[in-house]
Amino acid sequence: MLSASSLIDGFGTALTPLNLLWAATGVLLGTAIGVLPGIGPAMAVALLLPVTYGLDPTAAFIMFAGIYYGGMFGGSTTSILLNTPGESAAVIAAIEGNPMAKSGRGSQALAAAAVGHFAGGMIGTTLLVVLAPTVADLAVDIGAPDYFAIMVLAFIAVTSVLGSSRVRGFASLLIGLTIGLVGLDQMTGQQRLTFGSLQLSDGIDVVIVAVGLFAIGEALWVAAHLRRGSQGAIPVGRPWLGRDELRRTWKPWLRGPVIGFPFGAIPAGGAEIPTFLSYITEKRLSKNKQEFGKGAIEGVAGPESAASASAAGTLVSMLTLGLPTTAVAAVMLAAFQQYGIQPGPLLFEREPELVWGLIASLFVGMVMLLVLNLPLAPVWSKLLRVPRPYLYAGILFFAAVGAYAVGGEAIDLVILLIIGLIGLMMRRYGLPVLPAIIGVILGPNAEQQLRRALQISDGSVTGLVNTPFAVTVYTVIVVLLAWPWLKRLLPGARRREGQREHVGNGG
Repeated sequence: MLSASSLIDGFGTALTPLNLLWAATGVLLGTAIGVLPGIGPAMAVALLLPVTYGLDPTAAFIMFAGIYYGGMFGGSTTSILLNTPGESAAVIAAIEGNPMAKSGRGSQALAAAAVGHFAGGMIGTTLLVVLAPTVADLAVDIGAPDYFAIMVLAFIAVTSVLGSSRVRGFASLLIGLTIGLVGLDQMTGQQRLTFGSLQLSDGIDVVIVAVGLFAIGEALWVAAHLRRGSQGAIPVGRPWLGRDELRRTWKPWLRGPVIGFPFGAIPAGGAEIPTFLSYITEKRLSKNKQEFGKGAIEGVAGPESAASASAAGTLVSMLTLGLPTTAVAAVMLAAFQQYGIQPGPLLFEREPELVWGLIASLFVGMVMLLVLNLPLAPVWSKLLRVPRPYLYAGILFFAAVGAYAVGGEAIDLVILLIIGLIGLMMRRYGLPVLPAIIGVILGPNAEQQLRRALQISDGSVTGLVNTPFAVTVYTVIVVLLAWPWLKRLLPGARRREGQREHVGNGG
């Protein structure tokens, strides 16, 4: 009941003319930037983060909510029309959406994705309203050992799930933790990794790290591969769905959030896994299995709904625990820190207007996205014709302006370029970017909680595992780390191994 009255107050904040304007601006900017090839919502938010410096925090986060969901919608548009996913969550949309577009059904694919985002976002945000305050109430009792355990779980889960190997995931996390160490030690005042530079004693701003790794790294990476040829965009008519398409899509739209929301709320790498699981589920349940891989509309509707619900799920752990489980959530956490606000269990008490205004604006943004983007799909498809050299030159320019605006120091541009080159090398060697961002943001906090826990226990390591909650979390971590070996011991896996050996021996 308290959640309902708080949400009504939130709508009072979100529906003021000025905040509605910021929501619409966010939706349009997010979609426009998300539509451009290779730019997902994380990069869109990182690129536009410096733009919001002069705004009131509530207005800024209402705009971010629009950018977040708009960027996700734009990413699926690029996947469907160009076969170039703007982000990893939109990869599944390309599998079925692009063949649909090539066969002249691009408008139906875009409509299925748009309504899927709307349905998933609405259901996911409703679950956020119901669950977030409860999680926040429970999280108030969590102590330093528990927080440290949760952060270790976030590190392990993100590095284990993402990327082509665990080693690469941990290497990326190590890069992030190292960048997070730069500056003064909060407890002793000692300089760390500053190389005698006074400008580095405050540490490297998270905004610069996010823009460098996402925007600069991606722009340099794409520029290095421009000569490999580019694909033209497919023309789009007005998006619409016939009776047959509606009959095939309404169930996937409703099933998507059931898979997407829980995965978004736990530290498991965001929307990649739920979109894949949703696709597999729809393929198994579909009466048109032969169409999968050639343009099955269920393969667009379900995963897109799951991705949108997953985005709402990520906000549960970010707002209540201060834990970002996706790249966008990590950049939004950086935005909170930029305003001196610390997400966590007390956020709902200290900043109720901001939190409930933000949650209400998610509902408003969803409606705006559907109303604006269905008619504007042909316009977005024209944006895809911007020549890549101009596009990425523009990104480099805006990223540099944004980084300079953070502190007004020339050294920020040098740091931005260095981090951009690190981002380029990470892409070159297949290192996922998200663990690095999470390492930068959570690293200093994890160190603080570790020291606090050890201080409470007079330096005894047992102080890290002296609560049932911490022991439970460490058990989950051990299972996560040992899973590849445990999987081989399962009866089914051993039987399959035996069959392979039998086949290999020519049995």
